[in-house]
Amino acid sequence: YMYEQFARDDIGQLKIGTLKRSDIRRYYNRLIDERNLKIATVDNIHTVLHQIIDLAVEDGYLRTNISDNALKELKQTRNLFTEKRMALTVPEQELFVEFLSKSPMYQHWFPIFSLMLGTGLRVGEATGLRWEDIDFDKREICIQRAKDSGTGQVFHDPKTKAGIRHIPIVYDACIERLKAMQTSGKITYINGFVFCTESGKALNYGNIRRAWVKICELAGINKNIHTFRHTFATAALTKDIPILEVSRCLGHADANTTLKMYGHAMPGFNRHIIDLFQKKKTKSATKTATIKQQS
Repeated sequence: YMYEQFARDDIGQLKIGTLKRSDIRRYYNRLIDERNLKIATVDNIHTVLHQIIDLAVEDGYLRTNISDNALKELKQTRNLFTEKRMALTVPEQELFVEFLSKSPMYQHWFPIFSLMLGTGLRVGEATGLRWEDIDFDKREICIQRAKDSGTGQVFHDPKTKAGIRHIPIVYDACIERLKAMQTSGKITYINGFVFCTESGKALNYGNIRRAWVKICELAGINKNIHTFRHTFATAALTKDIPILEVSRCLGHADANTTLKMYGHAMPGFNRHIIDLFQKKKTKSATKTATIKQQS
């Protein structure tokens, strides 16, 4: 099951005798960044892959098991699982916007990054987005496909039934930016991929991630590409949007997943409890004072 679900169409396409440690690391990167797998799932996949490569070593296809410590090294080099759910801070968002506004070389990446920031889209969902999926009148995007993380033009349904959803475009700037992109010269695009190459093909995940890593390096930001999704979720919860609605927008199959990942961002629960008790206490004190005055 693990191989069919997570490996066959990815690392399973490579010849085992030519595998390198860097291939394993890139594969784990894709599982984490693109498919948003939990650490327990990635660990299970690593266990299976390690056993398979052990057999390849026994049969003489490889000298050593190149997956040894690969996941551990990846966690250390990227600080992956402590960084994974970190949102962009307000100063980092300002750095991001300022850098792209002043950098002609990277300005063309702003539309896709800002859309992910304003909607919580996964990278694969953004690259699979077509113009006919956007309803400008309703300010909605219909998510019904995602692009695989490989270099080909392979698309699949969202990872869960909940992934097929209509999400709001909450920022006017996003609407304006999309409308500006939609019109090129005298041509108005009504179909085709929103984010594409000059030949009309959907962008590849690897190119997007490399661009984001370079932007982070130059702008002084230390976040992985999934930070856009986390930033949207955090912003939504801090605005008191109900957890069920945030979960729906993110495409989570279970609101408990959203709660576990982002519950810390829900504002004022302890403050709210304190205020309620203080309010009750104040009312009681006022009532007591009134009774004493009357007596």
